[in-house]
Amino acid sequence: MNDLINEPDAPRLIFGLRDTGYNVRTAAADIIDNSIAAKAGTINVEIVLHEDGRKLVYFGDDGDGMEAAGVYRAMRYGAPERENPESLGKFGLGLKTASSSVCLKFTVISRKGPDQELAKLAWDLDHVAERKKWEMLREPVTANESEMFDELCGKKGTLVIWEKCDRILSKDYEAGGTKEQAAIKRLAESLAKHVSLVYHRFLDKSDKRERDIEIFINQSPVVAWNPFYPKRSEQVLPDKKQQLVVELPDGSEEIASIRAWILPHRRDMTKDEELAYARISNRAQGFYVYREGRLIQDGGWMGVFGVPEPHTSLLRIEFDFGHELDDAFKIDVKKSRILLDPGLEDGLKELLQPFYREAGNRYRRTNRQQANNANGIDHTSANKNIADTTNATKAQVAAVDPTTQSAVVSNNLGPKIRIKQSVQNYVSAETIHVEAVETITTGELWQPALRSSGDSGHVPAVLLNRHHDFYQKIYQRAAANGYAVEGMDLLLWAFAVAEQNNTNDELEPIFQDIREEISSNLRKLLRNLPDPEPNDLAEEEEA
Repeated sequence: MNDLINEPDAPRLIFGLRDTGYNVRTAAADIIDNSIAAKAGTINVEIVLHEDGRKLVYFGDDGDGMEAAGVYRAMRYGAPERENPESLGKFGLGLKTASSSVCLKFTVISRKGPDQELAKLAWDLDHVAERKKWEMLREPVTANESEMFDELCGKKGTLVIWEKCDRILSKDYEAGGTKEQAAIKRLAESLAKHVSLVYHRFLDKSDKRERDIEIFINQSPVVAWNPFYPKRSEQVLPDKKQQLVVELPDGSEEIASIRAWILPHRRDMTKDEELAYARISNRAQGFYVYREGRLIQDGGWMGVFGVPEPHTSLLRIEFDFGHELDDAFKIDVKKSRILLDPGLEDGLKELLQPFYREAGNRYRRTNRQQANNANGIDHTSANKNIADTTNATKAQVAAVDPTTQSAVVSNNLGPKIRIKQSVQNYVSAETIHVEAVETITTGELWQPALRSSGDSGHVPAVLLNRHHDFYQKIYQRAAANGYAVEGMDLLLWAFAVAEQNNTNDELEPIFQDIREEISSNLRKLLRNLPDPEPNDLAEEEEA
């Protein structure tokens, strides 16, 4: 006897392998992977709830099928490596670990042609626990199983059955009751949504990158959902940068491909369009990783960029690789994620950084325009306060020249001081002292001005830059608080008027530099503060 042979404890290991991180959707996808690997053209999934609460899931395909020996090999934990390395199956564990994550008994029934007998084997975890050994069940094919095979597979193919499904629902319901029926219906809908994304290249007949298949869940066809919405999105990565050379440990090189998509802002779509084709969210941004055409990771930045933020939610990266790069990317057993080498992370960050910024800029521009249109900030109180305060210290305007945008004033530096100044005529009397405008292109938060409503002379005023981060992130959030807005208005008006009252042609550049430096520092300080969402503004107004 070889005392170095140390076989694992069957019950402990087979039950331990139930907890490898699957959920019902990812487990079902692993079964579908096997059907695609078997060259199936049609895959049927049926989720059945019996009146007594028993739940069964059937996966039937019309693929190549297996004889008895093939079924035996497929049911082995650590099944032999497939002949085709491009197969979506990789480790020989998916069928077993995926199935047992949901149920305590799973069965495989298969045949290669109509003239063959159905071959059947099952794993029953309770049986393994009782026998304390790696022992499968060889039971006769029941009439119901034969009928389901004919219905879901046809003349040949493979039928996988999940029974004793103790983990198919996340909570307990009255067995077979109305609530449990509704939960099963929601599960079928959730699975269809997952499958429509994971296999969209196979389901979309217009996508020629993969062969066509059809998938039905509870007899309803699954419709492909392309996460990049190419009909309306912009592919921003130049063609010459869409191939990445990845060096393998042995020094050889393989190619991965990459494309970057910026989706339209949800404000530029109808609600129905956004829900149907784009599904914009924080979680949905980032990398969509495909192995041999099958999506294995949807969303997230994989360490290339930081935590997903709303302002980058329009950017999605399409990342493709073949089986040759499995080891380089350390693909996991569930085929649900990859790990990037730190050097590749750095390269991807450098490649994608411009588009990461551009996506953020587009998001902010649209958000800000909408916020400006829908959530106008009221500067009336400040204008009224300034108009009523007649003893504020300010320059006295002697003359203005709108053509040269200059004026002659008397200020603390003396009489008849000529200054360059924004001169505006015929403005609204209600906003003559303080107004937010879109015409400031220098990046400054505020600029002094001399303004007239036409009925009187020009008075000192301040123009606020609607596009500055301070206005978008602070003013917008304070919009519902009149005192806060008035206080900021009065402060910036006082800065502008003090500049007019203490400047001349020599000091003007210094004051401008001060404005620019303050405005720049404010942008830096507010960089990590997100723009307020319209919903946030509405909640603040209600509060």
